[in-house]
Amino acid sequence: MISFRAQRQQGSFQFEVEFVAPDTGVTVLFGPSGAGKSTALAVMAGAVRPDSGRIQVGDETWFDALSGVDLPLEQRRIGWVFQDGRLFPHLRVAQNLDYGRRRRRMSGDSISMDEVIDTLDLQPLLRRWPRDLSGGERQRVAIGRALLAAPRLLLLDEPLASLDAARKREILDLLQRIKHTLRVPMLYVTHSLAETVRLADHLVLLNAGRTVAEGTAASLIGRADTPFLAQRTDAGSLLRGRVTRIEGATSWVEVGAQQLVVGRGAGAVGESVRLYVLATDVILAREPPRSISVRNVLPARIGRVIDSDAGCLIEADIGAEAPLLASVTRWAVQELGLEPGSEVFALIKSVAIDAPAGARLIEPD
Repeated sequence: MISFRAQRQQGSFQFEVEFVAPDTGVTVLFGPSGAGKSTALAVMAGAVRPDSGRIQVGDETWFDALSGVDLPLEQRRIGWVFQDGRLFPHLRVAQNLDYGRRRRRMSGDSISMDEVIDTLDLQPLLRRWPRDLSGGERQRVAIGRALLAAPRLLLLDEPLASLDAARKREILDLLQRIKHTLRVPMLYVTHSLAETVRLADHLVLLNAGRTVAEGTAASLIGRADTPFLAQRTDAGSLLRGRVTRIEGATSWVEVGAQQLVVGRGAGAVGESVRLYVLATDVILAREPPRSISVRNVLPARIGRVIDSDAGCLIEADIGAEAPLLASVTRWAVQELGLEPGSEVFALIKSVAIDAPAGARLIEPD
């Protein structure tokens, strides 16, 4: 486990963040600008010393104000990737990577140079200078350099912020591959919900220097009362399931007690997947509809109704691990008598499940 508790006064800014996350997979630190996300990474790395608190990763204590433990950055086995890559401009790509390899403290669990080069597809770049690389290529090299230091933890500080849409998809695919093949735990800072939906296993929400919520990504993303997340126009539900059938480009995914039809391919039969459904793509009905083109008509029970700026957010229990979030008008709530405990039917177009955030992801067991 990763146990993080730190307090620090920075001028008028009070940083007071606490969370407990698994030391596997991806933990996303999510929040608006100025929330304290990057400060949390700097404190975790040992680049910024908190006034008080305790940081533990697995059985290693990295900081403890009471006992005076404060491991320096080089002893924390951190791989740190920034927005701009920060490659050494006077070294070719191969030399930048070798710098990461030479920073290793331990060799028993080291990732080999060949493994990193193959995973990140860096072979064509090895003899090039950083100035000749695209933004996406620079980030691939920066991630490779960080991995070659055999990190106990990989820190990524908005690594996609300066990239265009195509490069973002490229790096997201890469991070997904690292997550499942190299299995290096990551702390990932972002204010992008699309990136969070794509990568997050555990989610820590920060605002104004404080932790406002934490838990599994699915449990927080689909809730109607999640602070500053549920109110977004791209709010929705993160659902996990297993592919049970494929016909052409259409997949059937078992999500809890329900079968969802996904309009685009969602992996192979038997594979686990995560699906994202925008709240605005969910329609609620009090009776089962007839003669419609919508493929997904799911029996559900309303859990809670929360008034929002744009109308009402409704959590619907569909018998899955996480609730289904629906955005409806106040008129609809009143007209249909939608209230906690109401039995409803949730309608979702099959083509709407895959498309919104590029969040249809294979999650191998």
